[in-house]
Amino acid sequence: MKRSAWRPTTAFFVAVLGACLAGCSPTETSQPSTRGVVYCSESDPTSFNPQLDTSGTTSDASAHQLYDRLIEFDIETGNIVAGLAESWLVSEDGLVYTFQLKKNVAFHHTDYFSPSRTFNADDVLFSINRWRDESHPYHTISGGMYPYFQSLNLAANIESVDRINGYRIQIHLTKPDSSFLAHLATDFAVILSAEYADELLKQGRPEALDHYPIGTGPYRFVEYRKNRFIRYERHDNYWRHSVPNPQLVFDITQRSALRLAKLITGECDVSAFPAQSELNAVREDDRLTLLEKPGLNVGFWAFNTQREPFDNPDVRRALAMAIDKSTLLDAVYFGSAKRAIGIVPPTSWAHQQNAEEISYNPVQSRSLLRAMGVEQGFSMTIWAMPVQRAYNPNAMKMAKLMQGYLAAVGVEVTIVSYDWTTFRNNLQAGMHDSVLIGWSADNADPDNFYRPLLTCGAIPSGTNRAMWCNQKYDNLIERAIAVTDSDQRKQLYAQANRLLYEQVPLLPIAHAFRYQAQRENIKKVIINSYGGIQLGEVEKRDD
Repeated sequence: MKRSAWRPTTAFFVAVLGACLAGCSPTETSQPSTRGVVYCSESDPTSFNPQLDTSGTTSDASAHQLYDRLIEFDIETGNIVAGLAESWLVSEDGLVYTFQLKKNVAFHHTDYFSPSRTFNADDVLFSINRWRDESHPYHTISGGMYPYFQSLNLAANIESVDRINGYRIQIHLTKPDSSFLAHLATDFAVILSAEYADELLKQGRPEALDHYPIGTGPYRFVEYRKNRFIRYERHDNYWRHSVPNPQLVFDITQRSALRLAKLITGECDVSAFPAQSELNAVREDDRLTLLEKPGLNVGFWAFNTQREPFDNPDVRRALAMAIDKSTLLDAVYFGSAKRAIGIVPPTSWAHQQNAEEISYNPVQSRSLLRAMGVEQGFSMTIWAMPVQRAYNPNAMKMAKLMQGYLAAVGVEVTIVSYDWTTFRNNLQAGMHDSVLIGWSADNADPDNFYRPLLTCGAIPSGTNRAMWCNQKYDNLIERAIAVTDSDQRKQLYAQANRLLYEQVPLLPIAHAFRYQAQRENIKKVIINSYGGIQLGEVEKRDD
């Protein structure tokens, strides 16, 4: 593979896109847009391998455009359906999972790699063993962090991944896990090419696997310009169906207002994360369509429980009592979210409607802070995301409102933000006092909220933003996934909810609706409740 693969392969396209980023008319972009679909993305991916990152921008850019998984979620129903595995069996004791694989599934042919074979069991073993086996030659490549899997401690429960033959594999667990199949269907469980990985290892360039991707998905990677665009071309041998569009472009546009402007002028066909203040403008424009769906997400304020005085649950409770969540919902979400009582949204079967909630009480907050030794003028930081997310469309505005509430109880707040990559890296390093962030579900199982967000094992992976470790909580979560009966699991989650109310590692704020804005002539875009956007079936009709 040569570095020349990163050079533009369509000079006209690059020139026109560069002009559009500076501001151009629909006429100037008509030719490239008719060649395919342009998606206005809000930020850059950190890589093109979602195994390495839980960021939505990485999942959007890679998970469903470039790759497939053994099993998938049906977007409409949430049911697990066949992917690269055409069937599967689970043993009666819940410890052995057998997958029968599809045949004749082609990998991408690109300028930098031409596969000599189709997908088989070796690719599954490579893809799983990379993140679970610390001795695997690719495990430490790109930093050796696999945050989603590590937050679940999933590798510790996999005894082995065995090749039965070229198209059948078995996964043996050490103990039953009722959420295991759901985790294999997430964006992060992508199947990579073992042949490509072997070739890169021979070349001494294994890190290229995550930046020059090869998958079996509907599009193949062509080029990426940071802060500008990503370009994909149709995978002509895609195994599921014929891909309607010859080209897919991610136009990286960080400002929501500019994304909307590009959507209106036709420079973009679909746009990520329209701001709540822009929704009516989309609804009222006949050229545009607004999709809406209840979100499987939660936006929250997390305290760094490994720092004083935030290691004291009474201090955390007092700070939480200073915040008027009702005003935050009105001012930031504009009626497009439901008030969060706990971390699991109302659409989940594990949601507990009668769970206890910390109430807004600034008088008691001030009194409790003084009793805990937090004196008038105490200073702390609130980190606010620099990007929009469905669970928090404007973290900076929310932080400023909270700054005022906390000033009223004698706490001085400094708001901290960085570019998204630096923000996430510093957050994982534990440099924050508190942070406004959240979580979007990767599957419908409630374990997808309880384990990654707050268990001890999720701290090193960076998904536990509160850096909170409580063995009683961990035991409850482990007991919940060891049983299959939903009523039993719900009782255990109710005990976990009570513990979270008492310990306050974070303050749940909102479960937001998800929105997708697009041109009226774009069809078959469906909001994915369980991960990144899917553009492989999108149809673009003539205006």
